[in-house]
Amino acid sequence: MDNVLDPLDQAMFEFGRATGVTALIQSVWAYNRPIDIDRLRQFHNRLQRGRLSRRIERSPLGFGRHRWVSLKGSPDLEIVAAARPREEFDDWLSEQVKTPLDCEHGPVWHLAALPFSDGGAAVSLVIPHCLTDGLGMIDGLVDAVLGRDDPISWPAAASRRRWQAIREDARQTVRDIPAFGRGIATAARMVRRSREGDKAATPPPLTPPALATEIDEPISLPSATMFVDVEEWDARAQSLGGTSNTLLAGLAAHFAERRGRVTTDGSVTLRIPVNERIPGDTRANAVSPVDITVDPVPATSDLREIRNTIKQALIRHQQVPDEERSVTSLVPLLPKRFVKMIGGNGTGVISTNLGAVDSSATRPDGTDADYFAVRMHYVGMTEVMAHRFGGLQIVASGKANKHVFVSVIAYQPGCPNSNDDLRHDLSSALKDFSLTGTPL
Repeated sequence: MDNVLDPLDQAMFEFGRATGVTALIQSVWAYNRPIDIDRLRQFHNRLQRGRLSRRIERSPLGFGRHRWVSLKGSPDLEIVAAARPREEFDDWLSEQVKTPLDCEHGPVWHLAALPFSDGGAAVSLVIPHCLTDGLGMIDGLVDAVLGRDDPISWPAAASRRRWQAIREDARQTVRDIPAFGRGIATAARMVRRSREGDKAATPPPLTPPALATEIDEPISLPSATMFVDVEEWDARAQSLGGTSNTLLAGLAAHFAERRGRVTTDGSVTLRIPVNERIPGDTRANAVSPVDITVDPVPATSDLREIRNTIKQALIRHQQVPDEERSVTSLVPLLPKRFVKMIGGNGTGVISTNLGAVDSSATRPDGTDADYFAVRMHYVGMTEVMAHRFGGLQIVASGKANKHVFVSVIAYQPGCPNSNDDLRHDLSSALKDFSLTGTPL
């Protein structure tokens, strides 16, 4: 296997470097009993030998493709000594997200455990998104629990002499020239279609807040997680004429409508990541997007229209090349200031379904956690940046241990933006679907 980064993985890495914003994935386990610390240490050690045991080494060429190399040193396992009330669980998870991580220099991930004062415990694993996507992370958890090492032995950092690296990366750039050409042609078509598109669906312009004297400091983007009984979730999806994936899309659209994240014609633009991971895949992000536009109004009473829209979009996706992936091949050639301007989707909503999570992934200490969830975070985003990107909304879900977790990260300019506000809105949106959500 080649250790050259996939263009999408490099694009995510470069975007983070240019903007100072790091996209993170957080796995969360909650126990109603103490955890086995010795087994957790074993899990931690196995993570260092599995598919998460790599980091990024930049090319010596400013326009070169970066490469995967082996880890340098071992990430620390954090065991919190002082128990905290379960009511502070969400606060502790937010603190974990602030742990400095670096896909280039390390540490690349962080595992921590917290005892609750009521006798329970929690575990958190935080990973940069440019190291893996959600399903890749699940695979890594399963491998660690089952004791499976990464079959690939990544080269050590700086194992190539400088001139060797320059020659090899230059040859790689030459091989990429046809992809550059396709990317330029695709970008031109996308710009042309955008200019010719329906103006009625264009989101209203958003003006960044005035910061006359204040420094534009990073903000904490609100997040919330709820759990729904899996039988209740599946029964509701079936009664509305949909599937589990359709119910999540309908919930994401309805939630967006409640928070005003709609286009000028009242519709919601949903982006649904499609898994493309295959056995032996070395990509960090083996996904491609499917975009659909839906009417959120009937979602709480009838999912058949959204289900049909998703079905037709997936059929088209199999027949039409992924244009955005083609364009990402150009990222190594772009100036940093231009990369910094890329991103944002004024009214877009991401709806990502991890499906049924392998039960092994819920056992970091060798036993089933009572609750398992996956959350997204963006660390380093500022208020001006959030307004320039048009805010964001990501809704993620999966099934694990008799529950469906629904995790949301959202920031909407002009709306109240706090964890409490988001948790209230998510709970209300679930009630609109006749679903009962239990907070994390």
